[in-house]
Amino acid sequence: MTEQRVQRRLAAILAADVVGYSSLMQRAEEATYAEFERLKRELFEPGLSRHEGRLIKTTGDGALAEFASPVAAVRCAVEIQDHLASGSSPLRLRIGLNLGDVIVGQDGDLYGDGINIAVRLEGIADPGGILISEKVYSEVEGKLDVGFEDRGQQQLKNISRPVRAFAVRAGASGALSDRLRPPPPLPDKPSIAILPFQNMSGDPEQQYFVDGIAEDLLTTLSKIQELLVIAHNSSFVFKGQARDIREIGRILGARYVLEGSVRKAGNRVRLSAQLIDSLNGSHVWADRFEGDLDDVFELQDRITQDIAAALEVRLTLGEQVRVWRKRSGSPLVYEHLLKGRALYVNFAKHTHAQARLEFESALAINPDYTPVLYLLGLTLTDQVRFGWERDGATTYEAAMECAARALAVDPDSYMAYVVIGYARLFQHRHDEALAAGDKAIALGPNCADAYHMAGMFHGYAGDFRKAARYEEQAQRLSPLSISQSMVDEARAKFHLGNLTAARDIALRVLIERPHWLTAQATLAASLWNLGSEHEARAIVRKILTNHPNLTASRWAQGLPYRHQNDLDALMKPLRLAGLPE
Repeated sequence: MTEQRVQRRLAAILAADVVGYSSLMQRAEEATYAEFERLKRELFEPGLSRHEGRLIKTTGDGALAEFASPVAAVRCAVEIQDHLASGSSPLRLRIGLNLGDVIVGQDGDLYGDGINIAVRLEGIADPGGILISEKVYSEVEGKLDVGFEDRGQQQLKNISRPVRAFAVRAGASGALSDRLRPPPPLPDKPSIAILPFQNMSGDPEQQYFVDGIAEDLLTTLSKIQELLVIAHNSSFVFKGQARDIREIGRILGARYVLEGSVRKAGNRVRLSAQLIDSLNGSHVWADRFEGDLDDVFELQDRITQDIAAALEVRLTLGEQVRVWRKRSGSPLVYEHLLKGRALYVNFAKHTHAQARLEFESALAINPDYTPVLYLLGLTLTDQVRFGWERDGATTYEAAMECAARALAVDPDSYMAYVVIGYARLFQHRHDEALAAGDKAIALGPNCADAYHMAGMFHGYAGDFRKAARYEEQAQRLSPLSISQSMVDEARAKFHLGNLTAARDIALRVLIERPHWLTAQATLAASLWNLGSEHEARAIVRKILTNHPNLTASRWAQGLPYRHQNDLDALMKPLRLAGLPE
């Protein structure tokens, strides 16, 4: 017998793996699995085909591929990572690339150090990054529109000799560096993000006061029609981070970024602020303001007026009155406001009760502080909506009273109209809710919450196209904190018949918040109508595990649809998928 020769060849090997897959599976097993399968089907496999790669094998959370050309392998890797960075999938990959001699098995699988090095490089790559061996670097350097960072010699597990590695960096396009969200295009009008101010007081207890200063500046600027102002939910994501202002501007889709610091000592306050052009990092404006604590709002108004002037924004006479109306708030209520809001967003019976106490404490100090009246109005409505308050009629009227008090202080308070619309929606007074939502948008053109709420109002009233459009604008104004808006966008897309979009949006929400009942229900209904009945039943089983007493009739009762046929369209597939009557 003749000895069978071992077949070998030189190949560029790509190894990819999902970042944090095990923890994601523990949090949201079905959603994570479905999202990764989608990425393999819609991104990985077509990418390999375009770049003449061959899939060697897939694992539960990764894949191995072979290319004849290392240039093609790097191009494919960059395309995959750029697609993920510019898309809305919550999954991130690490990718390792190596060029080496490999053994070809009879089954077509590949073996040897050429494979092992690629896998080990993937394991130490940055999340969302690409790490290549020196052999790949020597073949692709100067041939692609990317840069490289020399990571030096790396001692890889079970590899005898150190391997010099290079991280792939963005080239002229800059796409590879934008990791968090797709960079939204800059609008035609000036766009600005206000970052959290630094607390220079040396006292951590002053942080609430410092955050309140920045948020109040943001709220004031948001009233200007000729500006696009990024919501605090997104700009405050960068709190405590040392990030390049140019990168922050790209991620948020903001041309200008305001940063500053606050020093409070006794009754004296010093504010320092600077406005930076995120396109080139240059300073557009900077100044320092100092005064007594009682003058803090006047100091803030001077800053906002100077910013408007620096951006060459001309205000109408009406805007001048509305934007710089003397406010009746007090810095003393900031702590109650911010503590209450942090409790409110947890959406649980006990945290809502605690939030209500914080808001009521703030109003005991200053009964006319409109941001607190806004949040208290939402909290009261939620307590009825979720069955946490028995006397619904009285509680709804208390929410409406919050709106009335806010309008008495500021007749142009968009926050007040959001509260009115929210309360009226769950009282099934849809016309009033729609009018209030559109009024809120007109008065708060930069308020992501106003667009989100108005989108929800229109969705339940049956105008799903407008609902989707409003939710998309909410996400533009708050590009990094959009789960609530995405849930209602998914529901709107479901009713529009765009079931694939509804499924994918709901999946992305559930990766981040795996127990969100509305997202789970929308996902299950979308899957059933797409013909994925087994997956839909699995989602419903998971819902019932977390909510064993939930029934279809109980769930339907909490959905304030205007039209019975719209409600039936959502509930029918849920019943078929196993939600008990």
